[in-house]
Amino acid sequence: MVIEISPITLYGQNIRLEPLSLNHLSDLCMVGLDDDIWRYMVYGWMRNKQDLRNWIEDMLRRQESGNDLPFAVIDLKSGRAVGATRYMEIRSKDRGLEIGGTWYGKTFQRTVVNTECKLLLLQHAFESLGCIRVQFKTDLKNLPSQRALERIGAVREGIFRNHIILPDGTIRHSVYYSIIEEEWHSVKEHLLKLLNETHRYTPR
Repeated sequence: MVIEISPITLYGQNIRLEPLSLNHLSDLCMVGLDDDIWRYMVYGWMRNKQDLRNWIEDMLRRQESGNDLPFAVIDLKSGRAVGATRYMEIRSKDRGLEIGGTWYGKTFQRTVVNTECKLLLLQHAFESLGCIRVQFKTDLKNLPSQRALERIGAVREGIFRNHIILPDGTIRHSVYYSIIEEEWHSVKEHLLKLLNETHRYTPR
């Protein structure tokens, strides 16, 4: 058995995840031109519409290569794209992939949006694609990201030292986390509980 990735729309109570396209550019410009969003990302700064257009086009090229599947995060209340995420590092034979490249506009950070986004992506990965491992990585300096991963139940595995050279020349150490097939049931219950306890846009 191997996992087979194809564009899909995933539906939640507060958001939906739909295939990323240039149609989302205007919405993403409204929320994404903020240095704080990109500080720990590997893509460089997004400071104008052309930067974000280039980023979307890069994500779509990665999708064509077969190793990535990018999504726009759509807020159901407004109908607007408020961020993005993707499957990446897809290892079909080994039934594993990474969830990464995730970002949201500031209004939607530290809200139920990320919890539901992770639930939708993990549920599809384990229950539809047949994954046995889903991994995450983040900058060692990015403590909020590490806390968010630990909050959803991901297990910290270790640090890849001198892992990535960022566009500004900074050498990044990356912290790896994972959830494996045997843990998914309890992680899913935990995420559903978090969704029930968390007000839609109340920062936590």
